[in-house]
Amino acid sequence: MDYDSVADELYALRPEEFTAARASAMASARTAGDRELAERIRTLRKPSLAAWVSNLLVRSSPGEVEPLLRLGEGLRQAHRDLDGTQLRELSRRQHALIRALSLQARQLAKEAGHPIGESVQREVENTLHAVLADPEAARAWAGGRLAKPLSATVGFPATAEGARPRRPEPPPAAPRSGGKEGEQRRRRLAQAREDAAAAERELRELQGEADAAGRAVTEAKQQVEGLQRRVEELTGALEEVRGEHQQARFAERAARERARTADRRAREAGRKAATAAARLERLISPSTDA
Repeated sequence: MDYDSVADELYALRPEEFTAARASAMASARTAGDRELAERIRTLRKPSLAAWVSNLLVRSSPGEVEPLLRLGEGLRQAHRDLDGTQLRELSRRQHALIRALSLQARQLAKEAGHPIGESVQREVENTLHAVLADPEAARAWAGGRLAKPLSATVGFPATAEGARPRRPEPPPAAPRSGGKEGEQRRRRLAQAREDAAAAERELRELQGEADAAGRAVTEAKQQVEGLQRRVEELTGALEEVRGEHQQARFAERAARERARTADRRAREAGRKAATAAARLERLISPSTDA
């Protein structure tokens, strides 16, 4: 029994199972005489719903971890290099990948019995943005043991929640020479800064569009689910009416059969009555003649 295996096991559990399992692990450590391990286990915090979903994504889709980490490295390098072209390309990939992963996380949570709403999904997306912006946040996320969601500041780069932001690097000093080479360098630097700012503006616009598209998807999905329930209700009602209709047809056939039987018996009774009346008439007639 060691700390890492216990932590991995606890953070793989559903949120409602965490506290009891932690207490059990602490008791096992104390029974084994390892009070230090028991104390370390005690400090493990129960994950929030958004943190649990983020951990679930890492554990259920390990193949998605490395692409996001590589994208974060590329974005951070592009910002350091002030490479506007690379920033725009990576920003597009960032938008697509984060949206796809957040939707995947939402589906995984639903399948695990914990459907999440828009607010929790936004926390998951903020965690993914922090993973791209800050290497410490990336390592924490990849470990699958988050107790609370990570957050990224507006713009890029960003830091994980509670992490100390790095001091921005000063721009490279312009060459003292006032010659043509120095002027070209200043122009390239100014253009790179403009490209970086444009890339960030485009990213924010795309994120706004993605949020709006996500809300539209959620509303459409809810409408589809509502209509599906209505179809199921109407289908059930239709089956019920069909059953009643079949029973009514059986009842109609039975009634017709009873009517035919009663009619036949009535005709037989009529013939018997006529025969009896004729016999009575014959018996009475001789007496009257006498």
